[in-house]
Amino acid sequence: MNRDDLSTAGLAIFACLLWSTAFVGVKVGLRYADPFSFAGIRFMLSGLLLVPFWWNKGVSFSLIKKNLRLIFLVALFQTFLLYGLFYLAMTMVSGAVAAILIGASPLTAAVVAHFMVPGDTMSRAKFICLCLGMTGVVLLSVSRLPWISPTGWQEFIGIVLLLVSTTSSAYGNVLAASKKSALDPVALNSLQIFLGGLFLYLLSIPTHGVQLKIYPLEYYGVLLYLALLSAAAFSLWFILLRRPGVRISQLNIWKFIIPVFGALISWALLPEESPTLIPVAGMLLIGISIVLFNIADMRHERLFRQ
Repeated sequence: MNRDDLSTAGLAIFACLLWSTAFVGVKVGLRYADPFSFAGIRFMLSGLLLVPFWWNKGVSFSLIKKNLRLIFLVALFQTFLLYGLFYLAMTMVSGAVAAILIGASPLTAAVVAHFMVPGDTMSRAKFICLCLGMTGVVLLSVSRLPWISPTGWQEFIGIVLLLVSTTSSAYGNVLAASKKSALDPVALNSLQIFLGGLFLYLLSIPTHGVQLKIYPLEYYGVLLYLALLSAAAFSLWFILLRRPGVRISQLNIWKFIIPVFGALISWALLPEESPTLIPVAGMLLIGISIVLFNIADMRHERLFRQ
C-alpha cells in the first residue's frame, strides 16, 4: 500500500469514526424536536459552517450556476432523501440498530456501483459476501417480531426506511464521483448540504408546523456537534471520492467501522439501550461480510491487473 492509499484509508477511517458518533446525538436531539426540522437546521448550519473554506478560492457564481443541476441532484439523494428517511427511521428504532443497518451501506453501495459505474463489477466472491451481510440485516429485522408486536412492526418499518436511505446515499456517492466538475468538493458539499437541509426544514412546516421555542442546552449542544460533524465528515468523503483511482466500493469498505462503534457508543451512552444477542449477531455478520468483501475486491483487482 503506497502513501496515497494510506492517506485515503486514514481519512476514510476518520470520517467513519465521526459518523459513528452521530447516532447518539440524533437520538438526544429527537427528544426535543421533530425529525425534519432538526435535520434541516443541522444541515443548513453545516453548509454555512463550510462557506469560509471555499468562498474566496475561485468559486464564482457562474461556476455554481453551471453546476446547479449536480448540486441539486446530490442534495436530493445525499441529504434530503438520505437524512429525511434516516431521521424518520430514528424515531422508530434504537441508535444501535440504526448504526448496524447504516453500517451495511457499503454492501448497498457495491450493488449500486455494479449497475452504474463501469468497471466496478460484482464478482461471485463479492456476491457471497453481500448475501452474508444481508443475512445479518434479515436476522436483525426478524428479531423485531413485526408479525406479533405493534412496536416490532414500527421497528421493521424503520429498518426498511434505513435500507432505502442507504440506497439513496449510494446513488448520491455515484453522482458525486462520476460527474466531472471544476467545482471544489468542499464547495459542492457546502452547497448541497445546505440545500438539502433547506428542503428538509421546508418539509417540516406542513408536517409539524413552525416551532418557535427555547430548547434545553443539551439540544443546542448536540445540534452544534452534529453540524460540525457533518461539515467535516462529508467534506472529507467528497474529497476522497474525487481522488484519482479511488473506487466507490473500496472507499465504502471502511464503513464497517460505523456499526461497531456506533452500536457500542449507543449502548454506552443511552440508558434506554443495551446489547442483546440478535443485534450483536447481526452487527458481527455485517462487519464480517464487509471485511471479506474488501478482501475479495482486492483479489479481484489484482487478477484484473494481471
